[in-house]
Formats: sequence, C-alpha cells, structure tokens
Amino acid sequence: MIRKDETICAQAAPGGGALAVVRVSGSGSIDICSKIFTPASGKIKLSGLPGNSVVFGEIKESGNVVDEVLLTLFRAPHSYTGEDSVEISCHGSDYIISKILELLVRNGALPARPGEFTMRAFMNGKMDLSQAEAVADLVACSSEAAHRIAINQLKGGFSDSIRQLRNELLQFASLIELELDFGEEDVEFADRKELLALVSKIRTMADSLASSFITGNAIKNGIPVVITGKPNAGKSTLLNALLMEEKAIVSDIPGTTRDAIEDTIIIDGIRYRFIDTAGLRHTEDRVEMLGIKKTHEKINLSEVVILVDEATCDPDEINQRISGLRELTGNKSKKLIIALNKTDLFPELNREELREKIKLNDNESLIFLSAKEKTGLELLKDELGKTVEKKRLSSGDVIITNIRHYDALSNVGETLRRVESGLKEGIPGDLLAVDVRHAIHYLGEITGEITSDEILGYIFKNFCIGK
Repeated sequence: MIRKDETICAQAAPGGGALAVVRVSGSGSIDICSKIFTPASGKIKLSGLPGNSVVFGEIKESGNVVDEVLLTLFRAPHSYTGEDSVEISCHGSDYIISKILELLVRNGALPARPGEFTMRAFMNGKMDLSQAEAVADLVACSSEAAHRIAINQLKGGFSDSIRQLRNELLQFASLIELELDFGEEDVEFADRKELLALVSKIRTMADSLASSFITGNAIKNGIPVVITGKPNAGKSTLLNALLMEEKAIVSDIPGTTRDAIEDTIIIDGIRYRFIDTAGLRHTEDRVEMLGIKKTHEKINLSEVVILVDEATCDPDEINQRISGLRELTGNKSKKLIIALNKTDLFPELNREELREKIKLNDNESLIFLSAKEKTGLELLKDELGKTVEKKRLSSGDVIITNIRHYDALSNVGETLRRVESGLKEGIPGDLLAVDVRHAIHYLGEITGEITSDEILGYIFKNFCIGK
C-alpha cells in the first residue's frame, strides 16, 4: 500500500565505515528532526532554513549527545522524493545509526519500506517508472557497461524513446478516431499508404528496442560462458588463468571436476560469468555422470561455449565434439570458441594445417593457447568481446535490461504487426483502433503513465531499503 502522508526514515548509506547517512522524507521530516537535533549555533532553527542548507550540530537523547552530525535540509519540490527531506550524515557505528533511527521513529517517523523513497519520487513526478527502475540497476551494477546503460536510462534516454513511440501512435490513433467520428460520411483523413509507412516505422523502432534486451540482460547479469571439453584438456587450468587465482582443482586424474565452478571477471568493462564444468566423456561413475548432466544444462543456458581441446588431438575427434555441441545446443546464435590448449608442449605444431582440417560454421572461431603458460589469453578475450554489440554500447543507443520493458515492447510489436496486416487488407478503422489503443497502453505501462498499485508493489519490493 502506498503511504502518501506519513514521514519515513531509513539508513541510506551503509555503516561500518567512517560515515553513514540516514534519510528522512515527508511533510513532517523537518519538524521531527528539530526534536532530536541541536544546531551548534543556538540561533539557528531548522524550520526557518531554506532548502539545500547544511547545518552542523548534535543528535541528542534526553540531553545526552548521541553523535555530532551534519544535517542537510531539502525543501519540496527540490528534493529526491519531491517532498521536504532531511539527510543526516553521522558516524558509521551501527549503534549510532540504530539510535538515530529509533529517535526518529519515536518522534513520529515510520521505517521506510524497500524502494519507498524512489516510489515517492515517481509518485511526485520527479522521474517516470523506467527511470525509477534504473535507480535499482545503478545501485546493483557491477561493470562499466552495466553502469553506462543504467545511467542512460536514469537520465531519460529510454523514456525519450518510449515517448516518441507513444506520440507517433497517438498521432495515428487520432486520425483513425477522427475517421470513426465521421463514419457515416465515408471520410478518409489520412492516406492508407502513409498510415502503413508510419505504423511500420513505429513497429521497427519497438522491435529494435526489444531486440536490445538480449545484449542488455547479458550485460546487466553478466554474460554466461561455459568452459567444456574432454577430461584433462586443461579446462580448470584455463579458468584459473583467466581468474588469476587457483579457483578450480587441477589434476592429471580424469574426472576431477564433478560440479560446475563459477566466478566472474570484468573484461573491457563487461562482466563475464565463467563456468568450469565436468569433462564430456562416457563414464560409469554415478557422481561424474551427474556432473556431466549439469554440464549439458549449463551449456544450454550459456551465451558462449569455450570448447577446450589439446592442440595435438585428432582433427576428426575435434570436429566430432564440435558437432556434438551443435546438436546439444541447437542454437545458432550461441557463440562457440574452440580453444586448442597446451601449445607450449608442441612448439612445432602446424597451426594453419590444423585450421584447415577443423570445420567451423558462422559464429564459431578457433584459437591456440597455453593455459599453463598464460599465452593466447588475449586472443580468447578478443573473441569473447565479439559476443557483445559494442558498437551499440559505444554509440549511446538505448539498450533495455528489464524483462518488464521487453515484454511490453514485444506486445507493441505484435499488435502493430496486426495493424500493418489490417491496413494492407483494408480492415475497418474501428478494428484497427483497438490494436492501436493496446499498443499505446503497453508503452504507457513502461513509463508509468498507465500502471497499478500491484505493478508498483512488484517493482519496488526488489529495491533496497533507504532507496
């Protein structure tokens, strides 16, 4: 339930360090803080201060000093939430933070719920719903690329694109509705070819935004990369070399890796989730069989598969393993990198001859490396980089990372395809108008122009408290 009139408080920055921040927001925030805060200058009264004022003083309980703090005062509507707000910068002691929150609650504030400050910012028109969701992405981002996407969305890049689509659709709808008003007079206010061109343009833009979700979701959550191959090919050694630590056990005994081992690294600002799996082979060991089954599952869920083989393996065997992976995934868009390992043991290896014998399809590549000597790793990283639409990232194009936005845009594309077909087949305008209204509705759901308390509750429950 949305609480509009109460004053809320929460810890907004973590303790444990030198400083922490406690945030208060609502019509009573200044009055409540006045009851527990004593300015260093006795002449200052919080109620008389303008917005964006910073005051030094003490938080007190029954005359006893709890902490020396800096108090920053914001006046509505010029605050994060659009309400009167106060931020208390205190020392990072857990005791001090909890005591300040206790005093605030005792004097009339309520503990904030997850995302409640940002929800109030949305309700008060400080940001739209897609920007509010970008706040959570910004807090959670763990790579440069994810940060760039979240900042672009927070600054309104995505919202601007959605508004453009919606305005174009409203223009189309107004022409159709106008024709309906004059239906008896058989008046046509817009050329059907022009309308078809307009709908096709809007549908293409919606499809383009929806298609960016594959890239955006991978960047937001980390691109899953499975390392697989036959036992003792050097999979675990490769993982350790990439992570620059002994994460996986390395042994000459086949079948050492029985379970998937995962860790993440950042390469060129993009986060990759590497998964070392059990070797692919026939075995009677029940535990190892479970590991191989899990390997199959991880391969199907990955964006990239690195097939590790020894550089001196029979090319026909390598081709068989490649074919097996193709059959297993059935996904032509999945990137497959064949990494021929242990080149340090075979300096006379004829690489070009081997390249000619290994048959690759599109979206497949072959590299030579030595995981033990850490040579060829840059080639592998270059190939990994090709899995991301870096041009789209560097160009500043809007990229979506939210499944809710993807679903809405997919629905827009589907409804507009029906409108396109209807225009070509001469379907009456009243039937076209139904699908156009649906598309406008889906776009409004993204920005929050059309929403419900249930949707808001679902979105903001995943926020951290204090934001």
